[in-house]
Amino acid sequence: MKNRSIGARIGFALSGWKVAWRRERSFRTQAWCALVAFAALIVLRPPPIWWALIGVVCALVLALELINSALEAVIDLLHPGIHPEIKAIKDMLAGAVLAISCAALFVAVVLALAYGWAQLAALQS
Repeated sequence: MKNRSIGARIGFALSGWKVAWRRERSFRTQAWCALVAFAALIVLRPPPIWWALIGVVCALVLALELINSALEAVIDLLHPGIHPEIKAIKDMLAGAVLAISCAALFVAVVLALAYGWAQLAALQS
């Protein structure tokens, strides 16, 4: 697996996205939320820094969701039974996704407050 071409490595990554999309409802939900965020950017037309911020936050949410899903799959493979420590680990992983998701929601609210009212006023004029 080491020293593969860039094309092969991108193929592996895209395959990981495909597996996550097929297996993980949370990943699909987060991906749809990212699409809604970019649709809001198109409607609100904020400055480029907002596009960058939303892009980075969405990428972080999706990346952390992929890490969470991968680690949970490894944990389930290695220890399929219920164990209090395994539950704690999975809960901490879910907590990490929740933390970045709350940060993304905060950014979305600030964007909506900063530019949503201005767009709404422009539509009414």
